[in-house]
Amino acid sequence: MASRSLPRRSAATALPVDDDRPLHERVRYRGLLMVAVMGASIMQILDTTIANVAIPHMQSALGATSETVTWVLTSYILASAIAMPITGWLADRIGRRELFLAAIAGFIVTSMACGAAQSLEQMVVFRFLQGISAAFIAPLSQSVMLDINPPEKQARAMSIWGMGIMVGPILGPVLGGWLTESANWRWVFYVNLPVGLLTLAMMWALLPATRTHDRKFDLFGFSMLALGLASLQLMLDRGAHQDWFDSIEIWIECGVAVACLWMFIVHMVTARAPLFNRAMLADRNIVTAMGFMVVIGVVMFASMALLPPMLQNLFGWPVIDTGVVLAVRGVGILASMWFAGRMLGKIDARWMVGSGLLIAALSLWQMSHWSLEMGMQPVIISGVVQGLGMGLIFIPLNTMAFATIAPQFRTDGSSVLNLLRSIGASIGISTVTTLLGANIQTSHEDLVGHVTNSSTSLLDPSTADRFGIAGDTAMAMVNAEINRQAAMVAYIDDFWLMMWVTLASIPLVLLLRPPKPGAAKASVADMGH
Repeated sequence: MASRSLPRRSAATALPVDDDRPLHERVRYRGLLMVAVMGASIMQILDTTIANVAIPHMQSALGATSETVTWVLTSYILASAIAMPITGWLADRIGRRELFLAAIAGFIVTSMACGAAQSLEQMVVFRFLQGISAAFIAPLSQSVMLDINPPEKQARAMSIWGMGIMVGPILGPVLGGWLTESANWRWVFYVNLPVGLLTLAMMWALLPATRTHDRKFDLFGFSMLALGLASLQLMLDRGAHQDWFDSIEIWIECGVAVACLWMFIVHMVTARAPLFNRAMLADRNIVTAMGFMVVIGVVMFASMALLPPMLQNLFGWPVIDTGVVLAVRGVGILASMWFAGRMLGKIDARWMVGSGLLIAALSLWQMSHWSLEMGMQPVIISGVVQGLGMGLIFIPLNTMAFATIAPQFRTDGSSVLNLLRSIGASIGISTVTTLLGANIQTSHEDLVGHVTNSSTSLLDPSTADRFGIAGDTAMAMVNAEINRQAAMVAYIDDFWLMMWVTLASIPLVLLLRPPKPGAAKASVADMGH
């Protein structure tokens, strides 16, 4: 693939863009640049969860219904899924530095627009535009973190990047709840302004430019992938509201998703210049990492979606207490990521990934033994254990995924991995939410069958109507307790399911291969291209 040098100099380094030195040798203030990259990454990942807490407040302020207000979340997810696959092509065409700066600037502007929205229609449009900007930030931040560090420090760079990616969604609900209660729901978006401006200024000053490439755009491949992903996301987001396949809408979305994604796969195999280079997809590590990213999305994000409503509705915990207790799992993530970063190169990374999966499964086994009589301690312990497992999976996995592919594929590879993690999260959340509703009904029916005059010594259900209002009140209390117990059983069933999904993914570790000694160094010469 022919390349042409940009006819200008990098504003950050005053070095020609066609400087053939690796990118990590052209960065003057690597530490500050890493802070800026992480600032952009954390700002973007926080926004995937921080707005969830403010949804009820948006609903009343924007005059939306409980069903239509969900488009505030759906529009953001749809836009990210559609835009993320073209990150690599755009970075090659206009330059990675230019795309990164444009994405951050766009994210700031659209965040301000979301905060100022006066109607649901405006909010949905602004959130869609915000999702497009956000789609480029995650993969660009990962590829930049790899390229600005020499090979011997890339594992540490991935551990730092992974901390932001994993801890951000956990802190989002806490920060969102605090901003909503202490100020206003609009500050959930306005908070991006100071962080975004500081990050943008640092990136403008410190990030060197890279070469651009004449890369043909695969319009048909992108169209099929975008339409397929959009249909899949719509099906997953709206399935529960539309009663899944009892709805014609869900059948249409499922059919479009299957047809378009199948045509995209066939096109990828047969086209001369597909959207993603087939040489990248021939790498066993990156393809295996894609499978793991779906599992991480299912286990991490699905459990995070289940826990807040469970702790608030069944246990009666306040929003802030719930957020703080769940945020404790960040301690486990930080500890295991620090350990993984230090041990990479000394311990086979495959052992760390396998151990992380076992530890994550252990945490889900602990959660499957919860009861309505427990306090905060079991939630904290299982959260820390799950954090330890996720940290051990994420860093070695990302390191192995990018250790064996050519540097020019890093942006494309990062965009695919981030996309699949997002899809895994959507699949996981939709699955556990649907099963939760179905299992609550099933468990309620089972428990009601055991409510007899012998099991309720103070009240005979068959004669409760004789006591008028008092009898009705007593039966309502019994029914409320049955609902609580049925919901707890349904949550436990979801935890069991996620545990088995985690255990079933462990054999994928056998497909990974550690990088050959010196392979990373041999490929560094192309980093600045």
